[in-house]
Amino acid sequence: MRFHLGIDDTDSLKGGCTTKIATDLVLALTKEGASFLDHPNLVRLNPNVPWKTRGNGAVCIRIECDLDSQMLLRLATEEIERNSRLGDAETDPGVVLVSGEIPPEVIRFGREALTRIVTLSEAVSLIKKAEAEAIGYGTAQGLIGALASIGTQFDHDYTYELIAYRSRDYLGKPRLVDGGSVLRMSEEMKRCTFNNLDEETGRVMITPRGLDPILCGVRGESPDAVRKAFGMLRIQEPIDSWMIFRTNQGTDTHLIRKLVVSELEDNCAVVLEGKVNDKPRTIRGGHVFFVLSDDTGSVHCAAYEPTGGFRRIVRKLEPGDRVRVFGGVRAAGNATPRTINLEKLEVLGLAARTASQNPLCPKCRKRMKSAGKDQGFRCRQCKSHELQKIHSEIQRDLQPGVYLPPPRAHRHLTKPIVRYGREHTEPAATPARDWHFP
Repeated sequence: MRFHLGIDDTDSLKGGCTTKIATDLVLALTKEGASFLDHPNLVRLNPNVPWKTRGNGAVCIRIECDLDSQMLLRLATEEIERNSRLGDAETDPGVVLVSGEIPPEVIRFGREALTRIVTLSEAVSLIKKAEAEAIGYGTAQGLIGALASIGTQFDHDYTYELIAYRSRDYLGKPRLVDGGSVLRMSEEMKRCTFNNLDEETGRVMITPRGLDPILCGVRGESPDAVRKAFGMLRIQEPIDSWMIFRTNQGTDTHLIRKLVVSELEDNCAVVLEGKVNDKPRTIRGGHVFFVLSDDTGSVHCAAYEPTGGFRRIVRKLEPGDRVRVFGGVRAAGNATPRTINLEKLEVLGLAARTASQNPLCPKCRKRMKSAGKDQGFRCRQCKSHELQKIHSEIQRDLQPGVYLPPPRAHRHLTKPIVRYGREHTEPAATPARDWHFP
């Protein structure tokens, strides 16, 4: 029998990790003789959900086995009850099990969960309609991500991530991954891995900074690439386990809704095209804002301080420039308007800028002076006379193209420039050799 098992919301800001629970569950299923139809799917959902923890990720495990659904749910709930953060107020795990083929409405739900806020009532209603089985804890908010992970198909693009986990004795301590080895690995594997380092600061990006059990995560284009890159790292602490996930990270699959200003919804991911209304302004803290308009209205756009050098590009915009913005819609506050938080900017066309100068004297080549109101310009030395100023186009220090913040400011779903042209659309394959340890 074929099963799709989704899990979400097992962690909190104090610790825990849904991918670690999925890793341990895969090992348990392996012992039960399950055959895996795909690498476990690490699905990043709408990054604009206000109550998310870290990357808003859920996991789906797709298998064939002789176990019945009750046994599968028991294995999953045992793992959750043993290792999730059930005591934390913001932890509300959910497990969903779909047998056989995935219903089309579940696939649609997965697409919706990438771009907008979907509700628990929507998920529960669909679970019943699809005759799926589900178990929730606390508010059961995790049922949303668990169901969405089952429906997400990676049909436009996908990548892989090898995630290694720490021994319990090292939780909360600095991660002992040698930075020099990360630099060497990144240079050698730059054609098939991404976001290992932040180029502006040199910061290592493969190691998280929270209390979760992840030691490091290497992202790349294939299982072989991430496995080879991981083997090049110099790690100075014990490794509890590791697993390779297929994922939508680095694919921009949340940036697919092309809207106009009048259609914007709070906390949704959008693509919006329009013209720059005003000269971008920098406020206290280094944040840069401008107003974008289309035929239906106007909206503020922001490049916040953590986006680093990306703000220099935004500051070069001029009124009349035609741009396409990509990002998340932040709701209006008491003193702040609704704003698109920029994840990416595409400059489509530049407005012409001109400068006016007094004309040159044709004899001495010096600038003429005003001869008086409505009397043109005169060279006092040569007595030359001209009526009009000279208008010339100013060369813009900006080119049409796509601009992104540095990797340290990327969301998990943001597609880095190095991945343009590397998109994967081939169907999932059964995991081959060495895709997890132990």
